Amino acid sequence: MAVFGVDYAWGRPGASALERAGAKFACRYLSHDTTGKNLTREEARELSAAGIWLVVVWESTAKRPLAGRSAGAADARAADAQARACGMPDDRPIYFAADWDATSGQQDEINAYLDGAASVLGRDRVGLYGGYGPVKRAFDAKKITFGWQTYAWSGGRWDARAQLQQYSNDHTINGVGVDYDRGVKSDYGQWRVGVSPEGEDDMPDYVSVGTGGDHQELPPGKWTEVTWSKEYSDKEHQHNDPGGPSLLTGSARYSLSVSAALSGVPAGTLIQARVIEVADGDASDYQIGPVQDFISVGDVTNLVYGLAADTVEAGKRVRFQLLHQGAAAATIAKASAKVFFWR
Repeated sequence: MAVFGVDYAWGRPGASALERAGAKFACRYLSHDTTGKNLTREEARELSAAGIWLVVVWESTAKRPLAGRSAGAADARAADAQARACGMPDDRPIYFAADWDATSGQQDEINAYLDGAASVLGRDRVGLYGGYGPVKRAFDAKKITFGWQTYAWSGGRWDARAQLQQYSNDHTINGVGVDYDRGVKSDYGQWRVGVSPEGEDDMPDYVSVGTGGDHQELPPGKWTEVTWSKEYSDKEHQHNDPGGPSLLTGSARYSLSVSAALSGVPAGTLIQARVIEVADGDASDYQIGPVQDFISVGDVTNLVYGLAADTVEAGKRVRFQLLHQGAAAATIAKASAKVFFWR
């Protein structure tokens, strides 16, 4: 399971823009700032109403955790009060930021700071944001229950215990600078106003579509997208252009199978099938997935394309294409696609 989200400080992309970008959660700040950095009750209500989860992190200055235990206790009291004022349930964690390349020699101070936070919140509600080193050392010392690791200062390493990963910086949504994050555990500290997550499981969501009774021309020597005119199951609205070719919108992990019946392809002719991931709003920008080869048996050829596991990024859509090497146009007599996907 991996769930796409963002974090941002000043500026507000807005719930609609975050939904369009595929963000399922937003990590927001708590601090002593008075210039608009912090999460507000109004913003929390807006995002919650749109079904977007919230995660909160306390950061006053980058190296604040070096101030030790008393600072951790003071910050936890302030953070808890701010978070509750925004509607955070009292069982949800707060992350505290160590926003620099913290060394092992600084870990004692960081751990003392986390002890101070735990004296106010309880250890089960304390999280740390930072690079691989401080997050790993805090987990090892049992100072935190939640970890939000950034790729910065991490050298390509990820601590498997961290529930959140900040994996890419310097993006823009609706004119606001954001970083990209992913929740890699079912509980990464998320909440909505007055609502804690209810034991979410790892069961996949499902898309099932077909061509119905429509026949589609398949030109020779040209990759052609299959158009899906019939929806059988799509409660998450992934086939979001009914009658069109898109099967799934990222970000997601997925498995896919497509069955198709082709007529008019001479026996012995090569038929190929593949998935592509196209950029939202620009079908000319796409990435090619695995290609599978089939040989026509003449008259009607039935084929099944399978992709056991793959991922699609945020802002991309999954489509299915066919190609044959005959001399004349053939026909897609019928086809169906089934997708299981996980956020």
